[in-house]
Amino acid sequence: MIQAIVTDIEGTTSSISFVHEVLFPYARAHIASFVRAHANDPQVQAQLEAVSREAGKTLSIDEAIAVLIDWIDQDRKITPLKALQGLLWEAGYRNGDFTGHIYPDAYSRLCEWSALGLRLYVYSSGSVKAQQLLFAHTEYGDLTPMFHGYFDTTIGGKRETESYRRIAAELALPAGDILFLSDIKEELDAAKAAGLSTAWLVRGSAPQAAAEHPQYVSFADITLS
Repeated sequence: MIQAIVTDIEGTTSSISFVHEVLFPYARAHIASFVRAHANDPQVQAQLEAVSREAGKTLSIDEAIAVLIDWIDQDRKITPLKALQGLLWEAGYRNGDFTGHIYPDAYSRLCEWSALGLRLYVYSSGSVKAQQLLFAHTEYGDLTPMFHGYFDTTIGGKRETESYRRIAAELALPAGDILFLSDIKEELDAAKAAGLSTAWLVRGSAPQAAAEHPQYVSFADITLS
């Protein structure tokens, strides 16, 4: 019996284009000025130190910025980059530069599941802060009260089975009672290998024959049996 639902964001609850056409360009355009303006902020300082560790040497501010921009251009899923993007996007959301995109079917079903008492969680390669910001600033208002928790790459990579074992342990539920939603087969494969139930969102494409995971074109079609 499904007791908790863990959902991906990009391509699942939210449009891929929102991330790639709004959030990433905004971060690339503003990250240099943001880092320079906030280099002495403890949160930013900690992430810059993490950038240096990833690079394997101590970097100057300008060198760290160059690395960060290169990571953005390569769409790298690296924790200090995601953390800094989260801080930057917070300013953008609060300034009203954009709102977090949520598909209408995802919004309706998440509300329904929450009302039924199911525990809702998010697992995304974006930082926890970025996840919270997106769901706090949607066209439907602040959706964060519906969620019981958030997971990012600090718990492990999304294509690694051990990450889903850790999530199940954090939730203190049998793995099979947790439903993981994603649009990426490799993530679903890892979750299934950890014992989680899975649902594959195939928005805008025809379901594949003989797939290893139940496939749905919309949240409205997802069954919890």
